[in-house]
Amino acid sequence: MNDSTAGAPGWRLHRNAFGRLVLVDEQGLEHVGVVPVRAFPIGAPDEGLSLLGSDGHELVWVDRLAELPAELRTLLAEELAQREFTPVIQRIRAVSTFSTPSTWQVDTDRGATSFVLRSEDDIRRLEDQALLILASHGVTFAVRDRLALDAHSRRLLDRFL
Repeated sequence: MNDSTAGAPGWRLHRNAFGRLVLVDEQGLEHVGVVPVRAFPIGAPDEGLSLLGSDGHELVWVDRLAELPAELRTLLAEELAQREFTPVIQRIRAVSTFSTPSTWQVDTDRGATSFVLRSEDDIRRLEDQALLILASHGVTFAVRDRLALDAHSRRLLDRFL
């Protein structure tokens, strides 16, 4: 077993030989396939983290990531990075039509791509002019501040809001 354990009050977390997270609870029981889930991934990403068992039930609640030991924070950050793939749209180059479904061509912080927007309902408004856009293939794209986009991108986006 690859034991990169990290201590925390009453429980430990490590990766097994297959790369899956294993939580050893206060009673010494091992829970294989633990999944970290942020309570507030956009508004407060470093506050409120739940470690869920393979059955979806919460095993551990973490109030603040900063309060955990460095090794444990690193392990959780790696797992969350794999789970929370959310490219940030920096520019909207084109949309195929102003009705849905439509194909969007965008530049993101991870490169240029295109996706299909099935419905205007797949664009969710958040606070401070932020948006989440769910593409038809399941990837969620973020717009941190729609007013900070260039004029062309804002005009295209405004047709769908």
